[in-house]
Amino acid sequence: MENVFVGLGSNVGDRLGFLKSAVQELGKLHATAIVRVSSIYETEPVGKKDQPHFLNMVIELVSALDASQFHSQCKEIERRIGRTRSERWGPREIDLDLLYFGRDRVSDGRLTVPHPEIADRRFVLVPMGELAPEWIDPVRRISIAQMLVACDDASAVTKTPYTTYTNSVEV
Repeated sequence: MENVFVGLGSNVGDRLGFLKSAVQELGKLHATAIVRVSSIYETEPVGKKDQPHFLNMVIELVSALDASQFHSQCKEIERRIGRTRSERWGPREIDLDLLYFGRDRVSDGRLTVPHPEIADRRFVLVPMGELAPEWIDPVRRISIAQMLVACDDASAVTKTPYTTYTNSVEV
C-alpha cells in the first residue's frame, strides 16, 4: 500500500458539492482507503486570472493500485462528476491532481509524479502542509513545510468553514 496525496479543486457551479462527490468517489476506489482530508481553502486562480476563485483541498489515501491505475481512476472520477476540458488552467467543475504516489517518481508522457508544479503552488502546499508538513518531496529532497516557506506564489489561500469528510477514518 502506498501513501497517495491528491489535490482537489473546483471553481465552477456547486464547488463544494463537486469536492464532496470527488472525496466520496476516491473513497470507493478498489484497494484504496481515505486516511485524512485537509481543510477546504478559497484560493485565487493561478495562470488564467479572469475566472472565479477555487475551492481547493488535499486528500491523503492509501492504495494498492499502481500510479497509472490510480491516475486513470482519477480521470474517470472527473468525467463522472462532469468535468469538461476546454482550456489549460481554465475554469473546471473538478480537478484531481495526483501530487504524490508514495515515494515513486513517474514520468511517462501522460503522468508525472511528483506533480512538477507543487513547489510553485501555494494552493497545494497549504493544505498539503496541514496534512503532512514533514513529507519529503523525493525530487527536491525537502519537506512540504520547507517548500511552503520558499514558495514565491503570493496568491491568497484562505481557510473556509466548509467540510467534506471526517478526519477520524481508521485505515
